[in-house]
Amino acid sequence: MLKLADLQKLWPHGNQHVPGLLEGVAEAAPEAFPKWGFTSDLLIAHAMAQFSEECGAGLEMEENMNYSAGRLMQVWPSRFGPSLAAKAAHNPRMVADIAYGGRMGNRPYPSDDGYNYRGRGFSQVTGREGYAALAEKTGLDVLAHPELLSDPDHALELGLADLIICGCLPYMKRDDVVGATRRLNGGYNGLAERRRWLALWKHQLGVK
Repeated sequence: MLKLADLQKLWPHGNQHVPGLLEGVAEAAPEAFPKWGFTSDLLIAHAMAQFSEECGAGLEMEENMNYSAGRLMQVWPSRFGPSLAAKAAHNPRMVADIAYGGRMGNRPYPSDDGYNYRGRGFSQVTGREGYAALAEKTGLDVLAHPELLSDPDHALELGLADLIICGCLPYMKRDDVVGATRRLNGGYNGLAERRRWLALWKHQLGVK
């Protein structure tokens, strides 16, 4: 079972932007992991490996939407031409509203849905549809209170519930980090880092 000392070792800066995050997770762990079907150290290691990559070991609990104009045109070429990129550069709210507006269940720009439902939490759930599914699954109103995804009291449960929604657990039971990554990420982004984190968590939790 995950303990505070494990978090302090592998997420040493986890409290930097969300004070008390590690303590909140350690307190929630004994109830949250079994509740969502993570009943072995192998499954906990897999969950924590995915979370470690997605949220930067606790340092990136909210997606950073602060982009330069040039980077906006690289990342979202269909959304930002030169003029709009210049206007939106280094304006995180505007960037998120345009980049994520009109998809993933978000209303189009100038709605604030893109910003309100940007990537958050341990699994970096993104978009109104993802938040709505999480609210229905957990009973926590993350649509009205997106900040709950970064709250030390709720972050672990919401992250685990999202892994269940995404269909990761069967792959984790087979020790298949590739399959779990595909289900959560929709592709293989950061797979090498996820493998590295899995090895670290397995070692930390004594998984052979």
